[in-house]
Amino acid sequence: MTFEKNNLDIQWTAPKISDFSTIQKGDMPADKIVINDGNVDKANVIFPELLKLLKQISEAQPNQKAVISVHGGSGVGKSEIGSLIGYYLNDLGIGSYILSGDNYPHRIPKVNDAERMRVFRENGIKGLVRKGEFTKERNIKLQELQDQGSDSNPELCKELPWLAVYQEAGKNGLSNYLGTNNEIDFNEVNHIIAEFKNGAESIMLKRMGREEKELWYDAVDFSNVKVLVIEWTHGNNDNLVGVDIPILLNSTPQETLEHRRSRNRDGATDSPFTMMVLNIEQNLLCSQAHKAKIIVTKAGNVISYDDYLKLMNE
Repeated sequence: MTFEKNNLDIQWTAPKISDFSTIQKGDMPADKIVINDGNVDKANVIFPELLKLLKQISEAQPNQKAVISVHGGSGVGKSEIGSLIGYYLNDLGIGSYILSGDNYPHRIPKVNDAERMRVFRENGIKGLVRKGEFTKERNIKLQELQDQGSDSNPELCKELPWLAVYQEAGKNGLSNYLGTNNEIDFNEVNHIIAEFKNGAESIMLKRMGREEKELWYDAVDFSNVKVLVIEWTHGNNDNLVGVDIPILLNSTPQETLEHRRSRNRDGATDSPFTMMVLNIEQNLLCSQAHKAKIIVTKAGNVISYDDYLKLMNE
């Protein structure tokens, strides 16, 4: 398969897809990916813009392999749109592989969730001590709240002002964990990108399930792959090296909240701790958005970085 100018100069028309289940998906074990018409509409907006950027890469260095990332917050369709982009590339005769970044935390999901909570609580207690707000009585109350899973609930700070100190310190500690090398093995992903760009014909890729024993590697054939598609929340992270075209699938905090409510039974909201995690991840995405080569709104419009800033500040 080739990645040459003639593949990119065509007037692209989206191919008709009769069966979404036949599309190659990302490589996260047991990941549930359900492509819908909304994902297709958004991918169809992105792909012509992507072809223009790939053409620039091919003109600068015809044999260069390209790495793109499809990134964004919760519920924006990273996996689905990444799969469609890979499908469209293959349809043009440009070999692609879809890599899921969710294989590369240091810990399996349930252990990582526990570590996030530990980091929050440990830093929260240390914050109370630093501010002179820690007492035996407050610690007993705090343990009650922790048992209830409500120690991160900001509503309780009205009755317990010292809890705000705990939550702020915990959040700061969590910000130094989420999306950093403490949580994620960026070095391994960077090594994969470097191997790919250096022309490796086979690369060992990590697979991570939900249990400790569900960890293994597969040798993947890259001999005909010209574009590596990384679908991942952290696909534009400052610790990630070698991504040529970061694509940001944006959603405002309100859009994210509405999406998650619609997914939950009876419209229930997420826990305060989950919302804290999502807000930290959203802030991280915002801080890195200036590097994105393509920014797409939840409504499916390609916008400039300046328009993105206006949208996020509304």
